[in-house]
Amino acid sequence: MVIPKQHGAWAMLIIPFLFGIDIGQATWLHLPLFIAWFFLYLATYIWTLIVKKQANARHKQWFATYMLIALVFVAIPLAYKPTLLYFGLVMIPFFVVNMYFAKKKKERSFTNDVAAIINFSIGGLGSYYIGTGNIDEKAWLLFVVSMLFFIGSTFYVKTMIREKNNPRYKWASWLFHIIIIVACVATGNGWLALAYVPSVVRAIYFYGKAMSIKKVGIYEIVNAVYFALVIMIIY
Repeated sequence: MVIPKQHGAWAMLIIPFLFGIDIGQATWLHLPLFIAWFFLYLATYIWTLIVKKQANARHKQWFATYMLIALVFVAIPLAYKPTLLYFGLVMIPFFVVNMYFAKKKKERSFTNDVAAIINFSIGGLGSYYIGTGNIDEKAWLLFVVSMLFFIGSTFYVKTMIREKNNPRYKWASWLFHIIIIVACVATGNGWLALAYVPSVVRAIYFYGKAMSIKKVGIYEIVNAVYFALVIMIIY
């Protein structure tokens, strides 16, 4: 199988969707929807290789396989809730942004990362909607908290690897993380701030320290699991 190499994207794929199940209303339709979501992600990864003209015949065969599986399984929840299609339509502009940066071979661009994060978070909205049948204030809150967490993670990883010698990224990362905590407290969501505390600590404490890419990734997995558990406990 052709599997994406961006390991951090797996948390972005799973966590918002999981929020929709746990904090929304679980239904059997989540199973075919997640299978479709999973294989659509695999297909879009290969599509970026095609756009960059780096795909061979094997890649294209897997792309067709992944897309077929995704379409078969997404047809099930769509049959019950056709309005789920709107979520896919909303994702298109952000997907176009990703394809633009793929064509330019600038996938590591911060703007490209944010566009992908927004789409993953929209997937969480779709997960919430398929169970509850509506998008309410809680759904939007989950969308925002997911998006903020993963944008913060993007800032942090860049300051530890590709932009470790860039002071502008350091200050942008630190301010972003601190502002999240302040905003949570100022809006009366003090408990929510707990979900972001480790993110702030690691963004400041680990900055400038020599760490392997593998170690950075492991810490981010632990942090993502902590974040997900705290959000699900609170809500």
